[in-house]
Amino acid sequence: MGKRSRHSTQTHSPAESVATVFESGTNRELAQTRVRGSRLHPLNPDRPSPWPQSATQSLALLLPWNLFNLIVAVLYTTCQRFIAFVFAPPRLPKGAKVGQPRGRIAIIGGGLTGVSSAAHAIGHGFDVALFDEKDKLGGIWADVNRTSGLQLNSVLYRFFPSVNWSESYPKRDEILGEIRKISAEYGLDTRTHLGVKVTSVKRDPASSKDPHKHGHARWIINDDEERYGVFDAILVNVGTCGAPKMIELDGSDKFRGQIVHSSQLDDVAMEGKRVVIVGSGASGIEAAELAVAKGAASAQMLARDDKWIIPRRFLVGTALALQPLGRETWLSWIPEQLLRYLFYRDLKDLSPPRKGIYEGTPCLNSEFFQHVRAGKAEYLRGDTLGLTTNGVRFNKRTRQSKPGDDGEEVELQADVVVMATGFERPSVDFLPKNLFPEGEAGPYTRPNLYLGQFAVTDWSVLLTNSAFVDAIGTVGHVHIGMYARILMLFLAHPETRPLPQDCKTWVDAIRWFKTSSGSKQFDFFTYMELTIWISTWALLAPSTRLRHIPFVLFGFGMPARYVKAA
Repeated sequence: MGKRSRHSTQTHSPAESVATVFESGTNRELAQTRVRGSRLHPLNPDRPSPWPQSATQSLALLLPWNLFNLIVAVLYTTCQRFIAFVFAPPRLPKGAKVGQPRGRIAIIGGGLTGVSSAAHAIGHGFDVALFDEKDKLGGIWADVNRTSGLQLNSVLYRFFPSVNWSESYPKRDEILGEIRKISAEYGLDTRTHLGVKVTSVKRDPASSKDPHKHGHARWIINDDEERYGVFDAILVNVGTCGAPKMIELDGSDKFRGQIVHSSQLDDVAMEGKRVVIVGSGASGIEAAELAVAKGAASAQMLARDDKWIIPRRFLVGTALALQPLGRETWLSWIPEQLLRYLFYRDLKDLSPPRKGIYEGTPCLNSEFFQHVRAGKAEYLRGDTLGLTTNGVRFNKRTRQSKPGDDGEEVELQADVVVMATGFERPSVDFLPKNLFPEGEAGPYTRPNLYLGQFAVTDWSVLLTNSAFVDAIGTVGHVHIGMYARILMLFLAHPETRPLPQDCKTWVDAIRWFKTSSGSKQFDFFTYMELTIWISTWALLAPSTRLRHIPFVLFGFGMPARYVKAA
């Protein structure tokens, strides 16, 4: 077939036309409509303007899809400004400091949850000290590839109200920039101790009070009261991703090529090389994309177990998230078939044959299948058996097989083996062991904590986004802010504090519900648990608790008191 003229009209079947929109065609992201060489953005001076600068651009803008994208871009920018204006805690005025702090909070972990929690605390009149063993802020985002980006649309990835994203799926550097911006705006730079690993958190016997009598412990970090002082609460924000997890494969010592973790690919030369990726999750797909971008001769991704891949589109993700029960039902075949016919299309065999869309965390990506269709990447289903001198021993299985089933053993030639095997779970062993006691219904350890995040024996220890098991922490500013404000409420108003027995009773009730539900999906339902708690907590003592609801939900009230620095 000869080449088409650039003015020729292409025809597609109805299914192909719908699929083009479904997986993002001409305009990749709803909130990324921009014009090259344009003036400054009317709503954000730091960004290019979406308004046309020539007659040709004006005509292009009138196309329905482009016009729709422009409207969404303006609405999204306006929405971001509105959220920041209404919900962001007051910033620390220049040349001022917190006067008469309501308490001191030690925050362990300098990732986005730690920085967000610290900024919330400063904005409501608490003093903080932030500790991180690394020499820079950013948490896991400081240790991944610069091409790494959000798996969630930035509409949902708002870790603080004044975050101001420039696109739907920003990359690492923009995410780190927003973390540093929030830190600077709330004066956290002078309150941050980088390069300090927290190895112990101990009660101060002189000032601690009994939690059974509406008191709480006061805490000393690393046995160094003289340097850091005493804290009224501990906020653990180490997250769910620690050091890169490297699995040991048979024959690794004989392999002549390079073995590297998927988070460490920035400086790995791949041009003209054969790349094999062990693991098919989000990091595996990202590694395959990066290999293609770097000009690899081949990029083979090895999938031990199939995972759903869904288009990185806000409307698709939102539609799936709006399923009322949030778990697999007899109607789940509808979105699954739509994905197979509109997104997978000719690659239906790569879709999971048995696993439902709600039976695991799907991967969001719109480009990987394009690389497969172009022959630049390959998806192989099977078991990784080990390494040889020149490649990877692999048990290649059919679609209906299960991990470990018989298949065809092959050797995949490789120059670079990428281990997309995730991260170790960060330890919280620096906390006192008696914060997590045994109980008749089971241990009160992660994730079986009060509201999923508070230690049951002393509410003054909070583990926001650090208590989840086999789940990822949520990054919405509503979630992070609410937990920080609940902690601040307990500190400022003793009558609201839960007793240890209350905490244990709550955990036992939630644990019973999760166990009796028969669905693993209820192992992680933070927002539902918060909703139930707020409703019952307020109704049990409306005369004293209802007035605190606006603060817990939205941050309205409890303003900070500032004084000019000397």
